[in-house]
Amino acid sequence: MDFNLTEEQEMIRTQVRELADTFDMEYWRDCDRNHEYPHEYLKTFAEAGWLGIAIPEAYGGAGLDIFEACLLLEEICASGAGTTGASPVHFAIFPPMPVIKYGTEEQKQRFLPGVASGELKVGFGVTEPDAGTDTTRISTYAEKVGDEYIITGQKVWSTNIKHAQRTLLLARTTPYEQVDKKTLGMSLFMLDLESEGIERSEIEKLGRHAVDSNILTLDHVRVPAYDLIGEEGQGFYHLLAGLNSERLLIAAEAVGIGRAAIDIGVKYANERVVFNRPIGMNQGLQFPLADAHSKLIAAQLLVYKGATMFDQGQSCGAEANMAKLRAAEAGFEACDVALQVHGGMGYASEYHIERLWREIRLYKLAPVSQEMALSYIGQHVLGLPKSY
Repeated sequence: MDFNLTEEQEMIRTQVRELADTFDMEYWRDCDRNHEYPHEYLKTFAEAGWLGIAIPEAYGGAGLDIFEACLLLEEICASGAGTTGASPVHFAIFPPMPVIKYGTEEQKQRFLPGVASGELKVGFGVTEPDAGTDTTRISTYAEKVGDEYIITGQKVWSTNIKHAQRTLLLARTTPYEQVDKKTLGMSLFMLDLESEGIERSEIEKLGRHAVDSNILTLDHVRVPAYDLIGEEGQGFYHLLAGLNSERLLIAAEAVGIGRAAIDIGVKYANERVVFNRPIGMNQGLQFPLADAHSKLIAAQLLVYKGATMFDQGQSCGAEANMAKLRAAEAGFEACDVALQVHGGMGYASEYHIERLWREIRLYKLAPVSQEMALSYIGQHVLGLPKSY
């Protein structure tokens, strides 16, 4: 078992961090404060070729694996960019995966080069107000009429679509009551967000203010059949093929945010002097920082193991869920400890830790809650009865 990164992987870490560091913490604070999408940052990463890291070379990408994509997102977050910097890049990696795996050659040629270059931004629309984590109960419906589908319904927490041209959308093409298995009868579409009948309403939220999340309402939206991704009725399974990778990507981001928080906390603990001594000498502050750091490293190893298994084509549902579970917990603990080290100043935006604290909280909820990850482990790893 080799725990060392390859020379290429080490180079990825170095190059990404150097590029990410050209955007300082004030840049991210301003994006968050002004609810301003990080266009300049995304353009810089696109020009450097990082948006296409997991897109095959034939379509303008680098053709690398999920492991390398995890390194990319971890280093972006470790620079202090947080979810504000990670999400726009994340959406160039995860939503296109069903296209890469199940799309036609024409679809790959039409969509993937634009994603890799940054010209085409993609959103994601699965969750619904009345379905939540029970994806099989979605009610957004796509009716086939000639060479089109007419889609009506509503999505919630549709992210990145304010600035995107397309969104990956899951809709029922066969009513729930008419399918033999509840996971059948759903289909994936690469929806053109300029289509008539689409209304977007942004959700005000705790963190990640620069990257939008929306209620997406669709009223008889006409979608050409050639924008159906994969096989009709198999969309849930097409989506599942990428869910483990997304959990690993999110876990890598959580580790990176935690690393940034520890760096901020350690710097403050070394510089802040109270009672004629740096507060980092106090075990009441030193031990929590050391403990949080050790948990981040443990979570990082889980991410790397899961990503390696994914890239080798092995079953990694357990590893992906455990990595997401542990990384979200470790990342949040690191931010919370770093904020506490700052005392009252941790509550001030001047020291940046409050933004990371707000942003990391998301990862205990999404893309799958901690409770759902535990349910997966209980059922599929421990062999306990299904709990829901």
